[in-house]
Amino acid sequence: MKVAELIEKRQPLWGELEALCANMGRKPSLKTAARFSTLYRAACADLMLAESYQLPPNTVDYLHRLVAKAHNQLYRSQAFRWQDWAEKIFVDTPRLIFNDPCVHIAAVVFWGLFLLAAFLAYENRAWPGFAENVLGEESLENFKDMYAGFDGRSGVGGSISATGFYVSHNAGIGLQCFVTMLLVIPGLVTLSYNAVNLGAVFGFMFRPELGESSVNFQNFVTAHGPFELTAIILSAGAGLKIGLGWLMTGGLSRSDSLLKTAREALPIAMCAVVLFILAALIEGFISPTSTGFMPWWVKGVVAVGSSCGLMIYFVVLGYPQADVRGDA
Repeated sequence: MKVAELIEKRQPLWGELEALCANMGRKPSLKTAARFSTLYRAACADLMLAESYQLPPNTVDYLHRLVAKAHNQLYRSQAFRWQDWAEKIFVDTPRLIFNDPCVHIAAVVFWGLFLLAAFLAYENRAWPGFAENVLGEESLENFKDMYAGFDGRSGVGGSISATGFYVSHNAGIGLQCFVTMLLVIPGLVTLSYNAVNLGAVFGFMFRPELGESSVNFQNFVTAHGPFELTAIILSAGAGLKIGLGWLMTGGLSRSDSLLKTAREALPIAMCAVVLFILAALIEGFISPTSTGFMPWWVKGVVAVGSSCGLMIYFVVLGYPQADVRGDA
């Protein structure tokens, strides 16, 4: 077939590309974006053929304008749009986390071991000496002594330095889980270790026979617990996603698979960072207040509100819904 005839037969595709250029200002669907890219590459090839075989100048000029227009649409600078960011934060990210199997694995491992360890440490008859075996008697005595003398502050004017310390400390646990999860097995061991230790501390310190130490511990940890523990799980889930990315490439090269999973894990990691910051703010400004100034039930309301907020964001917003956006 002659080049002129081939070019003539491809004119309907040029019209389709021109129509897509007019609609690319709106956020396109994945199918539309893929079609646009295919037509753009084909138009570039047609332009090279038209120039090489010296087709009529009007055809060459038209292809030049079409390719330039498509190029500008494809590589145009993206202006900041609140609507796009709101959709990414409140639609795409919760759905991604809700459906991510790595987050599911991290949640099951952490909460399963945490609750089991908490029960065994609290109900000493089920496994006598469990808390002592896990944490050591000296550590348990230190916990009891530390919270026995804890009376809290008489106001909410918390310490910025304390908040910074809690951000660093909590993020350190999350970072440890994230980094070790890149190697998968060490990460699961690290997550399990933290879950068992935290669960044993909670279970032991909630024992009623500890008296004032137990009351003060509950008063301190209740408010910030939901955000902090959820952030640890998300950190582990993000690390596990990247770790599995270089083990199971799905037909991609190892580097391409890592880049793909890293992009997908970024929103999960960013959610963990936000939750660590929120937990540190509560831990620095609300948790240390005395029961005389802020009763325990008020901190319980903060914890319930935090838990409800997490459920709404990750479950209600994350639950899969039909995509009503068209392909045009």
